[in-house]
Amino acid sequence: MKLTLTKYILIGIITFVIIFLMNYIGSDYPDKLYRASLTASVSVVGLGIGLWIYSKRDQNDERNNFD
Repeated sequence: MKLTLTKYILIGIITFVIIFLMNYIGSDYPDKLYRASLTASVSVVGLGIGLWIYSKRDQNDERNNFD
């Protein structure tokens, strides 16, 4: 199953919203908006890199190509 770009963007938006709200609501620091947005942004970047590596691994998998 190949993910398209729109699915990647949708997963990134959902991840950003969830991580942002978790950090914003649960923080007592005075700069909680900055911390929550920075953490959520970095989480989406990390998730994107991980999904990209995972999709490249599945494309180069020759072991399951036995047809």
